[in-house]
Amino acid sequence: MKETFIRSGHPQLDALYPRIKNFLMSDVTEYNMFGAKVRGYRTPDTPSLWIRDYSDMMRGFRYWESDMKSLVDHFAEMQSAKGWLFDYFTMTPEKVPCEKENWAKYVRVPVEADVEFRFIKAIYLAWQATGDDRWVKKLLPRMEKALNYILTDEWRWDKKTKLVKRGYTIDTWDFDYTAGRHSWLNFQVNDDTYWGIMHGDNSGYYEAFNQMATLYAHLGLRARARHWGSYAEAFRTRANKICFNGAFYTHHVHLVPVSIEGVDEAKQLSLSNPMNINRGLATHAMAVKILREYQRRGKAKGAFADWFSLDPPMPDGIYGDEKLVAGAYCNGGLLPLVGGELSRAAFDHGFEEYGVEQLLKYERLTNNNETYLWYFPNGRKSTVETSTSPDASPTDGWGSSAMLYALIEGLAGIVDEGKLFQRVRLSPRWLAAGRSEASVCAAYGASGASFEYSFGHNVSAKTIEMKLTGKAMTRLHVLLPRETKATKVSIGAKKLSFRNTKVEESSYVDADVDVKKNAVVLIRYQ
Repeated sequence: MKETFIRSGHPQLDALYPRIKNFLMSDVTEYNMFGAKVRGYRTPDTPSLWIRDYSDMMRGFRYWESDMKSLVDHFAEMQSAKGWLFDYFTMTPEKVPCEKENWAKYVRVPVEADVEFRFIKAIYLAWQATGDDRWVKKLLPRMEKALNYILTDEWRWDKKTKLVKRGYTIDTWDFDYTAGRHSWLNFQVNDDTYWGIMHGDNSGYYEAFNQMATLYAHLGLRARARHWGSYAEAFRTRANKICFNGAFYTHHVHLVPVSIEGVDEAKQLSLSNPMNINRGLATHAMAVKILREYQRRGKAKGAFADWFSLDPPMPDGIYGDEKLVAGAYCNGGLLPLVGGELSRAAFDHGFEEYGVEQLLKYERLTNNNETYLWYFPNGRKSTVETSTSPDASPTDGWGSSAMLYALIEGLAGIVDEGKLFQRVRLSPRWLAAGRSEASVCAAYGASGASFEYSFGHNVSAKTIEMKLTGKAMTRLHVLLPRETKATKVSIGAKKLSFRNTKVEESSYVDADVDVKKNAVVLIRYQ
């Protein structure tokens, strides 16, 4: 069975895959939940298994992990009659030393509105890696039930805007602002909640609606596919109209008026912005504006990276914890999670060198084989003393998996558009990293399905040759040298139809190839 690898001859880029794999493998957690083995990956600031982090980390560990379903199945089994899902479960005492009981504990944070889309995302990613149609078809009623809850419940759905709402949290984080009514971090919803629309929730549901449409179409259930596809587009129009401010997505669009002294929300750039790009909510024009905003702030702030959780941050301690000072944790700390999402977005929208820059910054940051959920703007790592979590270990899986997502789908450019690499979008962008040769294999640990290619750029001959191995309908979207155009695309003596395209200032050539087993594609340009 083939294994995932990346070989480009660039020492720093080639070091990322094995390093990130080691980080994630350090986070594996297994429980016996009432007789069923459940295997998952924990984020290292908690001993629990959260669907939130897990569904994002799946984009990384799917390239080696064989068990993609047991944790998803357990969350599905514990779904409430109303449709909502738990945030996490654990059998490990969490609040040590005061908590000693190793009971089975399940938690839903009331203020959270994103859990259900993450459940659907986890199912979708597991389906891609396993190819198990029967399994996903069995789960579709639970997925529908989760979305019906979100789209109808008074705690989740705003009837006026027809968008998902939540309390006044810091972006997607799980505690909200109470204006001092609660003595510590507040996770509850009540009559005094400052309701608003948070863009990251809505981009997540937009992606989930499209994933539902894809699954239904694959299973031949066309009416349901059309329903979710059309619903997604109308939802996208509403969300972008209400949440995008012309330069980026507004941190919160308030439904209940609230004002915090010293906070200008029109300037606050929050961490879900690059995620909105990768989930497809942002148009290309919006994505370009967001990416330029990150670049502008990066230069202005002088931080070691542009991976802001929130910029400018909230005043120190206003959420109820004295450790939530400006520049710490989700209040202005720098998150590799944001860096990975930013890199992935940059590759897709004509900022390829910027995408490479984020990967190299992360490699330099982690060449001591440590990675943390967040860092201070000067690059100082988070610690137990500076974090709201008592368990800040140096193997962060949430951020590292986002970097791997950017490396494989962004730079190496292998994107599975269906399941088991049967439909692939191939966008090798090695020229942006200064590489003329590379070999890449993306393989799923759960099924052994794989797609492999080698890339070679001959500068003097003005050609790019790619050897493709797999069984996939392949959409080529190949980065060319700046200010060039393809003149011919061929497989042996057979000429292929092609199209030259521009993504901002970047030149690409697009063509379709049906790879039966092996194919050698030659691109000539001038």
